[in-house]
Amino acid sequence: MIQVGAILMKEWPGITQLLGLESEPCSGEWSLLQVLDSFAFDRKIHAAGWNFFFMAPEIKVMFFGSIGAAKVQNALKRILAKVKQQQFNGLEVTEIVARRFLGVPYVSVSAHSRHMQESCYLDSAEARQTYQRSAEWARG
Repeated sequence: MIQVGAILMKEWPGITQLLGLESEPCSGEWSLLQVLDSFAFDRKIHAAGWNFFFMAPEIKVMFFGSIGAAKVQNALKRILAKVKQQQFNGLEVTEIVARRFLGVPYVSVSAHSRHMQESCYLDSAEARQTYQRSAEWARG
């Protein structure tokens, strides 16, 4: 089940070996990384000489009902569809909150885009797209 602090990365040949990480398929080309938290992951990335950017804009979706694995997974798919055009290779779930409005239960799921790359300057959207196409080609 997806929890707050979960980090998803687009499948990228060799990345899990580079950082010594375990991952499991999550949604399409996205995998859920098996890491303790984003701070530990960030330290591991920096130790490998890479950078892990945090994008400030929050992406939020809501659904009616209570928290359940299938509903959270569906919310995550909706978030991933919203961030697809940005060409970032990571996503961090930052909030899953159950609330009520006039007695009707609903849940909001929030996330922030993340991006991992070697350069300390964030690549342009075009450069990220080119790099992603190369990774897709390498996957075959």
